[in-house]
Amino acid sequence: MITIDAHGVGIPAIGLGTWELRGREGARIIEQALRLGYRHIDTAQIYDNEKQVGDGLRASGIRRDVVFITTKVHTAHYTPNDLERSVKDSLVRMRLTELDLLLLHWPNPRVPLAETLGALARVKTMGLTRNIGLSNFTVPLIAEAVTLCSEPLVCNQIEYHAYLDQHLVLEACRRHGMAVVAYCPIARGRVKGDEVLTGIGAAHGKSAAQVSLRWLIQQGVAAIPRTSRLERLSENLDVFDFTLTDDEMKQIFALADARGRICDFDFSPAWD
Repeated sequence: MITIDAHGVGIPAIGLGTWELRGREGARIIEQALRLGYRHIDTAQIYDNEKQVGDGLRASGIRRDVVFITTKVHTAHYTPNDLERSVKDSLVRMRLTELDLLLLHWPNPRVPLAETLGALARVKTMGLTRNIGLSNFTVPLIAEAVTLCSEPLVCNQIEYHAYLDQHLVLEACRRHGMAVVAYCPIARGRVKGDEVLTGIGAAHGKSAAQVSLRWLIQQGVAAIPRTSRLERLSENLDVFDFTLTDDEMKQIFALADARGRICDFDFSPAWD
């Protein structure tokens, strides 16, 4: 699979987002995804499904060393001792000895960023994770984090899809040598009825969702679509056999809307 590279780390370009995939059914979806060829699984402490990620991995029979597993630290665990403890708990739930990537899930102004990043760097040096990074960080917060962290930050995971202009964050990440991983890459299904995306897809024999994922990959962005439907797993992975033209890319960029953001909460940072 194509990877998105940053600081010597190759992040598989398509992964499985696991938000809301819980219980036996969640583990089954993760197992099936790995058997189909997924090599990138994304979870978070707040998703309450880290156990299912580990169960799905073991049931799949796929070797641990070829699967890239990410989890995200809950903002309630950003003080140094609590962060370290929470990461160890995550590993116990997944029955793993180390993560491939550990992210701070959201900025948390209630805890000094220097303290949190110090703890994040420490769990890396302890061998609990091979790499560390950010999620939902804005341009100024990215710059601050890079300055404060003693270890390389390999990515920023952000909401990114055709209806949300994220060029400022993308440029900031590139300046700092960081990869971008897109969550909600098909805008939680909104792309399905989009005339522009459907029309472009028809020219390539692809769905609007596949076009959306390909648009991200051609920007050098990894994507982690979430699905609970087995038939969608194969579709989301089947995006490496066609190329969008420059004109098609421009048409998709033009879909961005000031109201396009999906994940916006009272605790969100001031977006760029």
